[in-house]
Amino acid sequence: MLDLDRFVEDCRAAVAADPTHKTVQDIVARAFSDPADVLAAVGEPTAGGIVPLHVADDLTIVNVIWKPGMTLMPHNHEMWAVIGVYGGREDNIFWRRVKDDPEGRIEAAGAKALSTGDVTPLGKDVIHSVTNPIQKLTGAIHVYGGNFFEIHRSEWDPEHLTEQAYDIEKAKAMFGR
Repeated sequence: MLDLDRFVEDCRAAVAADPTHKTVQDIVARAFSDPADVLAAVGEPTAGGIVPLHVADDLTIVNVIWKPGMTLMPHNHEMWAVIGVYGGREDNIFWRRVKDDPEGRIEAAGAKALSTGDVTPLGKDVIHSVTNPIQKLTGAIHVYGGNFFEIHRSEWDPEHLTEQAYDIEKAKAMFGR
């Protein structure tokens, strides 16, 4: 079973030595080489939620549990992220800003499906939306290179794709916690 305290300490040490995502990605990839170990460490998900495992100015680690069929609007993080899925699937649509659009509109630019055991980095400037396309809970560990809950960032209206300030409380409510 994954030792969550050790995982957090390894990630903290990695960020102290190298503030980029590269060393953290290696740590997450090792942990997710056996996703059942991660599941055993965090427990079988029973409800959607955003469960902080570590929060600091330079690093946030969150257990994200996506409800069946849930979609989170396009958003950015303004920091790098490394995502590892320990059960289920996350479908990411990647977006880019429409050049010179006065309302900050975005357009689709790609997609990536993450399934159990997959680990992927997201760069500081990435804009993405996330869907759990399956009819069961999806669990993932998200590691962020900063304080995920305090940084100013943007979200985009899902209908008109116009930019607005990110509302963390609205996002938490979508997860049910």
